[in-house]
Amino acid sequence: MTVRVRIAPSPTGDPHVGTAYMALFNMAFARHHGGKFILRIEDTDRKRSRPEYEQSIFDSLRWCGIQWDEGPDVGGAYGPYRQSERTEIYQQYCQQLLDQGKAYKCFATAEELQEMREIATAQGERSGYDRRYRNLSEAEVQQRIGAGQTYTVRLKVPLTGECVYQDAIKGRIAVPWADVDDQVLLKSDGFPTYHLANVIDDYTMKITHVIRGDEWMSSTPKHVYLYEAFGWEPPIFMHMPLLLGPDGKKLSKRKNPTSMFYYRDAGYLPEAFLNFLSLMGYSMPGDREIYPLSDLVQEFDVSRVGVSGAVFDLKKLDWLNQQYIINSVPVDQLWSRIEQWAFEPTRLQKLMPLVHTRIKHFGEFFDLCDFFFIGDLNYPPDLFHIHGLKEGQGALLLQVVIWLLDAAEDWGSASLHHVSKEVAKLFGVNHKKVVMPLLFAAIMGKRFGPPLFDSVEILGKFMARARFLKAIEAQGGLSKRKSDHLKAAFEAGDCSSCLAEQESGERKSEDKNTADSLSSS
Repeated sequence: MTVRVRIAPSPTGDPHVGTAYMALFNMAFARHHGGKFILRIEDTDRKRSRPEYEQSIFDSLRWCGIQWDEGPDVGGAYGPYRQSERTEIYQQYCQQLLDQGKAYKCFATAEELQEMREIATAQGERSGYDRRYRNLSEAEVQQRIGAGQTYTVRLKVPLTGECVYQDAIKGRIAVPWADVDDQVLLKSDGFPTYHLANVIDDYTMKITHVIRGDEWMSSTPKHVYLYEAFGWEPPIFMHMPLLLGPDGKKLSKRKNPTSMFYYRDAGYLPEAFLNFLSLMGYSMPGDREIYPLSDLVQEFDVSRVGVSGAVFDLKKLDWLNQQYIINSVPVDQLWSRIEQWAFEPTRLQKLMPLVHTRIKHFGEFFDLCDFFFIGDLNYPPDLFHIHGLKEGQGALLLQVVIWLLDAAEDWGSASLHHVSKEVAKLFGVNHKKVVMPLLFAAIMGKRFGPPLFDSVEILGKFMARARFLKAIEAQGGLSKRKSDHLKAAFEAGDCSSCLAEQESGERKSEDKNTADSLSSS
């Protein structure tokens, strides 16, 4: 048997470090066994998929040294490797399930599904579809279709018993079928869901091992049943530990820089970054921490994969990157590497119009532009003490800036200018005296500098976004309660109440502290 493994990222956003993490272990496993590593693009989300995001997946993986044997850009014997180009295949297989009575047409409307969720919540039950269209007769189905009702196709999951499968990392897994919903396989527009396309692609591409993150374990029973329904032998499943943030929760772009391009732009060596990813949930013999990719490939052993989450520790990455600089970058090549990272002539030329009329002598260039050449800013304690904002309120404004720029999918100069004014309006604060000093502080680590909006465009989305996140944390961060309240206010179009709520909360805290002090006197 030739080992064949794959990763299947969705081109719906910036390339996530989790994609590189899974790609690394799939590639290492395939190389160790003399097999093939496939890159497949799962672009069934037609609203959010973008060609530029697909290209970013290619570019980011190649940056850190990951290569695939088959894929949309390199071809292969089992293509096409984009799901959007395989729609007819999915529809044919889905019809097979319908013909065998292992799937059914569901006519539930959005309103019905919402009602089901509300009823389940009120009764304290697991929210989900109540299977009301599972047992319609063929005559009823045809009558509804004739009346123009749209439908999805759902999998007819067993109602009793349990799904049992062997995970190569976690061992025997058993899940009651009662806990598994009748998954939608084909959407009303004729496009497949992830679950149907995933199983059909893995089978037709002869995937032997599915190596993916723990978050997919809840979906595995559906996939196991699909294999059974088609009469196919399932692959071997291997679920890798989740990447966790410093708070012990799933690594999220809400609090952490998760784009691969951030680590490229922040000045990390790709070989050090790949080494760092290999430490996530895996231990080499002798507890070695620094080693080339070739060693991981040669010595790869599934039994050395952990079962608990792996903390994505940036301090560890910094240490590891330093070791690579010391040991793999000769001193006579160090400037050349730094120059390639930050002092590329075309990039520097973009800075000149920003400083031309602002410097009195050349020595002031770095006073103005130092933030362009710093990977991680350190903010002075009083930097965010801005007249018109109470302590911590700047974090609320910066979070909304991120939401607006992400929604616009544009972090350029004009977009940030527009968003800055929108934020001032949403919070009812002065744009020039409040929002602008806050943005300067977050991006530059100081209250002065070259033109802000042009600077952000040159700095780039990934560094700018990471600085906004760090500036939020520097102001105390946002709890889930605060973030949820802010999100609701943001969607309602008025965030001023969030500032008032925070001030009220601070007063209550001060009153409590005063009372505690008096009672102990």
